[in-house]
Order: sequence, then structure tokens, then C-alpha cells
Amino acid sequence: MSVQVENLEEKNTVKLTIEVSAEELEKALQEAYNRQKKDISMPGFRKGKVPRMMIEKMYGPGVFYEDAANSLIPQAYSNAAKESGQDIVSRPVIDVVQIEKGKPFIFTAEVAIKPEVTLGKYMGVTVTKIDTAVTDEEIDTAVNQERENNARIVAVEGRAIESGDTAVIDYEGFVDGVAFDGGKAENHSLVIGSGSFIPGFEDQLIGKNAGEDVEVKVTFPEEYHSADLAGKDAVFNVKIHEIKTKEIPELDDEFAQDVSEFDTVAEYKESVKKKLEERKAAEAKNAQQEEALNKIIEKSEMDIPAAMIDTQCENMINNFAQQMAQQGLSMDQYMQFSGTTIDQLKEQVRPEAETRIKQELVLEAIAKAENIEITDEDVDAEIEKMASMYQMEAAQLKSYMGEEEKENMKLDLASQRALELIAGNMKPRAKAKTKKEKEAEEAAGSETEEAAE
Repeated sequence: MSVQVENLEEKNTVKLTIEVSAEELEKALQEAYNRQKKDISMPGFRKGKVPRMMIEKMYGPGVFYEDAANSLIPQAYSNAAKESGQDIVSRPVIDVVQIEKGKPFIFTAEVAIKPEVTLGKYMGVTVTKIDTAVTDEEIDTAVNQERENNARIVAVEGRAIESGDTAVIDYEGFVDGVAFDGGKAENHSLVIGSGSFIPGFEDQLIGKNAGEDVEVKVTFPEEYHSADLAGKDAVFNVKIHEIKTKEIPELDDEFAQDVSEFDTVAEYKESVKKKLEERKAAEAKNAQQEEALNKIIEKSEMDIPAAMIDTQCENMINNFAQQMAQQGLSMDQYMQFSGTTIDQLKEQVRPEAETRIKQELVLEAIAKAENIEITDEDVDAEIEKMASMYQMEAAQLKSYMGEEEKENMKLDLASQRALELIAGNMKPRAKAKTKKEKEAEEAAGSETEEAAE
């Protein structure tokens, strides 16, 4: 096998011309014949026993070309990519140039390569100072949320449905007097005011009592995911079985002991304050790092090939698809519900994909400029952390990782250290006051002067 590299007009895009020997092609053609012959019949021969030359004579010499090419290309491309010495950052666009018995198999692969980065200033970047003080209101909000989380659902007797209640209902929906698919359920728990049903549905249950039959009239939204129902008037026959409500626990020492390791409300609130302070400090640091990184990107230069961004978009969509699958939803279902196509999804994630690429490239460039090196011991330590997180033995996790995965881990760790270097040298400055804030300060100053007089 041989490979030639040609620079293309678009910056940081190259074409690899890959040549596989005629002998390798013949071997692949024979293997393709062996795979397919069991399904081929010809008069005078038993099924699966037709000679290859007879098949090629009847169907043409190229009958096995596609199968052979598909089996040769992946490994040949992988070997050529390594041999080329190029830092490839996109999936290849393959084009077969020559495939013919007795001749070398030649194909090309157009790929994007990692661009060079000319760094701007990256040490001592000025970022906005962020107030991380925790207010009493924020503490109360967190405590009340914990009370909500620990609320009990209890049956309501002697009153009608109110907003915030849970109504246990049977319902069946009709459009033009005909029941429609998905419009029927029994013993469904509906939180009134949650907005989980068609607009207007929940409001019409307020004031109704358990045991009542209610006719609910609604109109499906024009942008409803089911085109058959979009914009149509519907009538739901609803039977109310039961009304439930949240019983929120009192904020007292007993509650503090139930939800924390502390004995009193005062101690519990102090712990909540500490956690909020830690969270706000972490969020502020992340925001400042993001601001610093974006400022460095603005002052740096790099030519990112379109194929590199396309590949990042595809990776992000694949990750999203995996998250959807964990929730029991396929991408086809998601796109149907959201009314979004794959191309639209790619356009939606494209700005973030480009930002991620720029951030990665800049951090790698800083790590290189600062001679940040990651040792095998550093990798082992990171594997130990990951193993602990997955509750595995480090040696077992390490055995699953190839050299490529370890090299990628080194790149990631170097980028993390580069980010820590940036963060350690940031110069926070107070956020510029808005016109409204300045006017408020001036008004407060005037009042102080009047009081002094």
C-alpha cells in the first residue's frame, strides 16, 4: 500500500490518494465471491456452487467490486492516515478512482487536518468580577425547595380542586365526535397548573369535585406535534376520581434532623448557606474561565475547515441521541415530536460546535507553548479516579483502553492544566455599572447629603 498527500484549496484540507496492490484487490474479490456465492443460482449448477468466472461472465467483471472495495477501504484508509503523518480531524470523504482486476485499487480520501493556532495574549486576561455572596432570600428558596421535595401527597376531602392539586382522572378525547388515538387514559394523575396538558384543559377542572363528570372543551395548538390534531377543537369526557394535594412539612428542628446531619434549623440553614457559597464560587470560576477563553480566542488566529465543524456537529448529535436513548426515546421519535430534521439540528448545534473546537485548539496551543507535559503516571492517576467513579478496578478499566484512548486522555489533561494556568492568572475587574445603577447611586448620595445637612 502507498499513500500520497495533496493540499487542497480550502485551508487545512488534504486529499490522500491511497493505492492498494492488485494482489490485495484479488484477495478481496475472492472473499467477496465466497461471501455471496451461497445466494447465487445459475442453470446447470447447484446453488452456492457456481464458479466465480461464470458469475463474472454473466453479470459482468464488476459484480464483486463494491463488496471488495467496502472490505478494503476501512483498513487501507486507517493505515494510510497513520502513514501520512497528518493530524486528521474529520471523517473522510471517499472516492474510488480505479478498481479493475489485475490492477492496483486506487481511492482518495478528502479530510480536514488540525489547523495551526497563532495565540494572542493568554496570561493575565481581564475578566468580570462576580459577586458570590449568598443572600437570605437564596437560603430561604433552597430550604423551601427541600421542603417541597419532602412533601407528602395526601387525599383531599370536603373541597373542590384548586391550582396545585393533583387530580386523579379518567379521560377520553373526541374531535368531531370521533375518538382519536392517544386521547384516552384511566387513573391519570394530573397536576393542576403544571401546563402538561393542552392549554385550557387544567383550568376547566378547577372548582370541580371528586366524583364529578366534566366536559372539557379545548383547541389543539396550531403547532401541535400531531398534524391530524393541530388547530382542531376537541371535547374531553373527564371523570374525577380523587383530589390530592401536597402536605409540606413545617420548618422546625425535626425537619432539619430528617433532611440533614444537623439538630437545629439554624445549623441546617448555615450548612445550606455554605453549600450555596461553594456552588456560586464554582459557577463564578467557570463563568470567568469561559470569558477568559473567549477573549483569548478573539485575539488568536486559526483557519477551521468546514469538515472539522461538520464532524463536531455529528459527534454532538450522536451524544444527544445516546442521552435520548437512555430516556427510552429514539432520534426518529424526538424529531417527530419536535418537528426538527437532522439538518436543522446540525444548524442549531453548529455555533456551539465551532466554539468548542476553538476552545480545544486554543487550550492545546497554550499547553504546547507552556511545555505542559502529561506523564504516564498522570494518566494512571486519572484512570484511578475514573475507576473509582465507575466502581471498577483501575487495572480492569486500563485494560479496556488502547494507546489512542490514552493519548487522547493526555491531550485532555494537558488542556485542563492549560485552563488552570489561565484561571490562575486572570485579573477580575468590577462589572461596569449600568445607567440605572449609576442613577440609583447618585440618588442615594443626594439623600445622604440632605440628611447630613
